[in-house]
Formats: sequence, C-alpha cells, structure tokens
Amino acid sequence: MSLDHRFPALDDIRRRARRRLPRFVWEYLDSGTGDETAMPRAMAALDAITLVPRALGGAPKPDLSVRMMGRDYPLPFGFAPVGMSGLVWPDAEVTLARSAARHHIPFGLSTVAAQTPEHLAPHIGDQGWFQLYAPGQPEIRRDMLARARDSGFHTLILTADVPVPSRRERLHRAGVTNPMRMTPRILAQAAMHPAWALATLRSGIPTLKTLEKYGDTRTSRSGTEHIGYQLRTAPDWAYLETLRREWDGALVVKGVLHPGDAARISKIADAVWVSGHGGRQFDAGPAPATVLPAIRAAVGPSFPVIADGAVRAGTDILRLMAMGADFVMLGRAPHWGLAAFGAAGVDHVVHVLRAGLIADMGQLGLGRLVAGLDQTAG
Repeated sequence: MSLDHRFPALDDIRRRARRRLPRFVWEYLDSGTGDETAMPRAMAALDAITLVPRALGGAPKPDLSVRMMGRDYPLPFGFAPVGMSGLVWPDAEVTLARSAARHHIPFGLSTVAAQTPEHLAPHIGDQGWFQLYAPGQPEIRRDMLARARDSGFHTLILTADVPVPSRRERLHRAGVTNPMRMTPRILAQAAMHPAWALATLRSGIPTLKTLEKYGDTRTSRSGTEHIGYQLRTAPDWAYLETLRREWDGALVVKGVLHPGDAARISKIADAVWVSGHGGRQFDAGPAPATVLPAIRAAVGPSFPVIADGAVRAGTDILRLMAMGADFVMLGRAPHWGLAAFGAAGVDHVVHVLRAGLIADMGQLGLGRLVAGLDQTAG
C-alpha cells in the first residue's frame, strides 16, 4: 500500500514522526514558548479564512508555478531554515537540501544548523537560501557571507525576530540543552527509539558546525559555547543597511509582523517574510495570517511577501496567499516527513501539498497563483 493511502495528510505524517523520535527530540521540534498559545492561534486564524468555490468554470488546469525575486519556482512553497535539523534526524540538512533540489524549491540553511554551507554545497542545486543570525563582529559577518556565497547560496535571510533568547519552558522540562548533554534521562529515551539512536551513533552528536570556526581562541571555547557571544541576534536598521551593501544577492528579512516595519524594509531588502517564528520566540504575537493584509497594503501589490505559520495542508498555503502572501515556507512539516520515512517522507510531504493545491484550485476555479488569489480566477 502506498504512502498516499496510509498517510494522505500531513497530520498522519506528523503522528508517525512523533512515534519514531525520542521525546526530547520531539519536544525540540514541536515546542513553542510560554503557554504555547501562539501556535494554536496561528492554526485558528488559518481555519477562519474561507475561500469561495466558483461554479460552472469548466475544468481549470492549475498552474502552481510562481515567480519571485527574479526566479521561477514550480511550486509556491519551500523549506524554511530550522536550527539543529540534524538533531531531528542525522544528516537532515543534506536530505532536505537534496529533496528541495529535486523539486526545484528553496532550501533554507540556518546559521545554527548541524552542517556548514560548504558541506551543503554539492546538494543544494540552485535552491540555496542562507539564514543569518547576525554576528556582532564585522569580520565574522563578512566571512559567513563569503562562505554562503562561495557555497552557492544565492538568497540571504536576516532573522530579525530573535532580539533575545526565548524561554522555551517545554524544552527545559524535557532536559534539552545546548550543547547537548547525554544525561541518563536522554539516553533512556534514545534507547527506546533504536532507529534514531543507531543513526545518531553513526553520524555523531550534532553540533553547530558553522560556528565552530569562530570559537574563542582566547578561552579555547567552541563556537557552540560562544553562541551568545558570537551572535548579535538584535540587528538594527543600520545593520540591515550594512548587509545590503555587503550581500549582492537577494535579501529577505524574516520575522516581520508590523506593517510599518514591512514598509521600511521594502525600501532596503528584496522581500519581507511574515513570521511568528513558529511560536518559539514570543507567545503573545499575532498570527501571521491576520497581519498579512495590512503588510501587503503597506508594501504595495508587487513587492514580494513570504509567509509561514501552522501550515498543515495545501489549503493553508492558499489561505495565506489569499491574505496577501506570494510564497509560503514550511519548517516543521519537512522534518515530520524526514523523521517518519527518511528522504521518501520529505518527498511525500511535497506530494501531499502539491496534490492538495491542485484539488483546491480546481474547486476554486483558479488557473494561476498570485497573492490575493481573486486575481487568478479562470
């Protein structure tokens, strides 16, 4: 029986992923911060968006392709950067990058991933986006940008919504630390999930490999131990202007929820990314779907707007696009596929989303996808 019959929805894949992962790994992937009200609020906001089917429109031939920042993509979604993907499954970054390259969709590599840009270079095709947690030292920043550029990453994502570390209370309860410590509780959980444990033993405990180059030689501490020292996670407007001068590719600012910020960013960068960081930074923030219309109005009809937030089906991608997004990025969902079935699971996530988009566009009478959707009714 095919995956499509046994696991036809992302929620099915998510449940299998949870069963296959040690509890502390699942908590890392699934958790938010505070009371975790931001995540259900994002889901509820999507569920509240209704799309009206059109009658007697014949049989449309849906075209899922979009053009954004001078590039053509066959699908309106990609893989968002997730820190420490390699904790979810060993060599996760390579598997995700290869899948994105096969499907010709963006793959985002985090500054705090478990693999370096250089290691990913042979696998990203022409789909590499590099996410930057802004280093405070100019020489480190310039070196990171050069490493990303030389490795074939053409789009830079500046994450702007982590001015301070979040509490992530659920991770504290689960015993997750950085760097990871193999306590008796963690080892017991790993032993109960042999597929994950054996794969991790073969590849080694994941670390923040991109940062290892920048360890503090004065104290002989690693880049991982000095993450708070090396990363200036609260960039200001001057920092963004500096990045604009130093990076000659597309520049995206991620973590935008205020229309005024979006309008100002649109004068400097190439796209804004409307995101609540998956509910992992600030529990009281608005759902991305609810602020998209105001942000679209603030930046104008043609400026690229990317969005994320609680996507569980192709329908949710259409909902975000109806609110004003040009493109949607997913962080947790590809990792569910990876944990559930390895590389085949990542491809299955893409298939589920693509099939859902085609089915819903048929119902809506949509031939093409453009922010606002009503512009594309056939």
